[in-house]
Amino acid sequence: MFKNLNSVLISGKEVLPLIEGGKGVAVSNGLSSGSWAAAGGVGTFSGVNPDDYRDDGSIIRQIYKGKNRRERHQELIDYGIKGGIKQAQIAHELSSGKGRIHINILWEMGGAQRILESVLEKTKGIVHGVTCGAGMPYKLAEIASRFNIFYYPIVSSARAFKILFLRAYKNFIPKLGGVVYEDPWLAGGHNGLSNLEDPNKPEAPYERVSLLRKFMRSVGLDNIPIVMAGGVWHLSEWSDWIDNPELGPIVFQFGTRPLLTKESPIPKAWKERLFTLTKGDIKLHRFSPTGFYSSAVKNSFIKELMSRVEREFKFFLKTNSNEYLEDKQDIKLGNKKKSFLVNKKDINKILNLIKQGFKEPLKTPDDTFIMVEEEKAAEIKKDQTDCMGCLSQCKFSSWKDSDKYFTGKLVDPRSFCIQKTLQNVAHDNEVDNELMFAGHNAWRFAKDPFYSNKFIPTVKQLIDRIVTGD
Repeated sequence: MFKNLNSVLISGKEVLPLIEGGKGVAVSNGLSSGSWAAAGGVGTFSGVNPDDYRDDGSIIRQIYKGKNRRERHQELIDYGIKGGIKQAQIAHELSSGKGRIHINILWEMGGAQRILESVLEKTKGIVHGVTCGAGMPYKLAEIASRFNIFYYPIVSSARAFKILFLRAYKNFIPKLGGVVYEDPWLAGGHNGLSNLEDPNKPEAPYERVSLLRKFMRSVGLDNIPIVMAGGVWHLSEWSDWIDNPELGPIVFQFGTRPLLTKESPIPKAWKERLFTLTKGDIKLHRFSPTGFYSSAVKNSFIKELMSRVEREFKFFLKTNSNEYLEDKQDIKLGNKKKSFLVNKKDINKILNLIKQGFKEPLKTPDDTFIMVEEEKAAEIKKDQTDCMGCLSQCKFSSWKDSDKYFTGKLVDPRSFCIQKTLQNVAHDNEVDNELMFAGHNAWRFAKDPFYSNKFIPTVKQLIDRIVTGD
């Protein structure tokens, strides 16, 4: 075993300081998390649209029949509860009492609190902790304490945890199992970059975690573990973190590496694609309908979103002001020949795009429009219409998980239906035209000798490898 990789108390039990990252839609499940726990670590299954199964073991795809968003939103919640209970049961059976089992919840997902409480109500004694990020989960501590399990907030800065602690967590310290520091420049999926941080200027995780520990010590949390998440590959690269008195107890979370295991539920095409990645193939972007930054493979799906922004133009309201007569011009666009007042300098660009097949204008909330192909325009509009409220607020469809069910803002065609694409990539064997989340170290699958000749390990083999440090 590498250096002094001692066991640590997590969720009431001594386990290896190795946690499986929970991830999102159906990507870490009962099979992967139960296997991780059985190997002596902490397995984390996703509580975000988890799969349920028929009696024959086939997946029940989440198809929505409701006539409106409110009805479809209730279907989404029902799917989430049934799937969460099923995955918890599978994980519990596979773990055979070893390790620990956690559920991962995204606070900004639609119906998050209702789903979490309902799953925990039906899985007492078999789920030991809950990790939660993607937003500010103020109610997390109270919910976990009520169900007598441990909670692990996911933050990307000391400032974020300080706000959560002072506002809500200080009254529920006994059930605080750890604080997950998820590096916003290295982790896959949604990232917690603030408006004060530059996405193009990564900051070293050591200094940021040191600040987090400094605050934790100031409020008596000296011995609560910090979970380092994002960018962790070989433990030998983190040797100065282990038994470091400045950082205190550190646990390591692996999100990307568990994707490539025999127990990982992702499709074969996704696993094969991981072997082909090179450095720079993961893009930190802000197309997500959550409004958060996120990291994903720069495939055709991401490139199409990038190209939409390149086909974006400003338009103006018509007034009698002379300024609009000098450098503005009317142009009729799309099948409906809608009139747009645009900058004269943009006319030729727009006409050239029309010649290339980008004939339809779609308005954004920022007094701009993007030019897209007619087929893509129809797809975008259908996806917006079919919304089932998978987020607490969605800029793509303007859904809001509240009494009004509407954000009050215009839909944004520069984004996408995240529920649709994440369900597709998790269950279908097509990865190039779907959103494929990955951490920024995913390119290392192709370089790490452990994966030579496209070797795919079991979870046990992966953990055995990790504890060697290599």
